[in-house]
Amino acid sequence: MVKTTNPILFVLFFGLGLTHCTQTKDSRGLKELSDYPIGTAINLKSTLSDSKKLSLTVKEFSSLTAENNMKMFRILPSENEYNWDATDAVVAFAAENKMRLFGHALVWHSGTPKWVNDRIAIDSLWAQNFLNEYINTVVSKYQGKVAGWDVVNEPMETKGGKLRSTAWLNALGPDYIDQAFHAAHKADPNATLFLNDFNLERDPLKLEGFLDLVEQLQKNNVPISGIGFQMHYRMDIPDSLILKSLEKAANTGLKIHLSEVDLIFNTHDDSQAGGVQSYENFTPEMAQAQAAKYKNLVALYHKAVPKEQRYGITFWGFNDRDTWIKPFFKIKDWPTLFDEQLNPKEAYWGFREGLEENFN
Repeated sequence: MVKTTNPILFVLFFGLGLTHCTQTKDSRGLKELSDYPIGTAINLKSTLSDSKKLSLTVKEFSSLTAENNMKMFRILPSENEYNWDATDAVVAFAAENKMRLFGHALVWHSGTPKWVNDRIAIDSLWAQNFLNEYINTVVSKYQGKVAGWDVVNEPMETKGGKLRSTAWLNALGPDYIDQAFHAAHKADPNATLFLNDFNLERDPLKLEGFLDLVEQLQKNNVPISGIGFQMHYRMDIPDSLILKSLEKAANTGLKIHLSEVDLIFNTHDDSQAGGVQSYENFTPEMAQAQAAKYKNLVALYHKAVPKEQRYGITFWGFNDRDTWIKPFFKIKDWPTLFDEQLNPKEAYWGFREGLEENFN
C-alpha cells in the first residue's frame, strides 16, 4: 500500500479508488482504444525535428490541434499579408497521416494582432467587416480539411459569469460572437463550431454565465455545434464538481470537446507568471495519484456526456518537456502523459486503462 501524508493525494488514492497501472503488451495507440478522437496539440516544426516525438504523435493520436499556427496573429501578422505556410503544413501533415484537424482559434482576444486591435478601437464598422472577411477567408480556404473550429475562444472573464472585456466586445457588443459563428458556418456549413473556455469545470459562476450565453445563442438560431472545456485542471479539483459541470454542459445537447487537457499539482492565479510552487519534486506517490485522476477523467466524460455528443479528448501537448505550463506560469510541474524523455508516465497508463475499461 502506498503511504502518503498529503491530504490531496490521500483523497485521490482512497476516495477515487486507484488501481495499479502497469504496462501492457498491447501495441495499440490510445487512438485505437476509443470510438471518438484522442488528440494532441502540436508545434509542427518541433514535432518534425524529433523522430521519437513524431512517431508518438502519429501512433497515439487521431486528432491534431495546432498550438499557434492557426491563430490570427500567425495567419495575418500585418494588414493584407496572409501567411499560409505554417497552416498549410499542418493541414498537409494531418491529411498525410489521416488525422482529424481541429482549428484553433478564429477569434481570441490574446490571439488578435496589435494592428487589428488598434483598428478595432477606432472603427467599429471596419471591425465588423474585417471579422466577416477574415473568418470567410480562413474557413473557406480550409473547407473540408478542418473538421471543426473554436470559433470564439475564451469569451468569458477569467472568474465569474461576465463576458470578457475585449476589443471585439467593446467595438461590436456581444453580437460579435453571433457574427463570428454565422460567418464560419456560411464559409463551411459542415464544420463543427465550438465556443471554448477555461475553468468551466471548476468555476460554477463562470460555467453558469457561459451556459447562459450558449442558451441565448441557441435561442437566436446561431449555428453553434459544441462546447469546449479546455480542462487545464488541477489535482485538487473534485471529480464530483467536474462531473456536475460536464453534465450541465451536455444538457444543452451540443457536442462536448475536452479540448486542451493537462493536469497539474501546483496552483496558479490564471495569469502569466502566476504560479505557486507547492511541489518541488515528482514522487512515485504523485505519479500514481495523477494516473488515477487521468483514468477517472475518461469515466467522468463517459458518464456525463452521451455517446453521440462526445467530440473527443485533446491534450494540450503530450509531454512534460514541451508543456506550456512551466514557461507560462513559471513553475515546475508534470502535467502530461509522457515525461521529458518522451517515456510514458503512470499518467499515460492510467488514461489508457480508463479507455480500456470504458470501451471493452
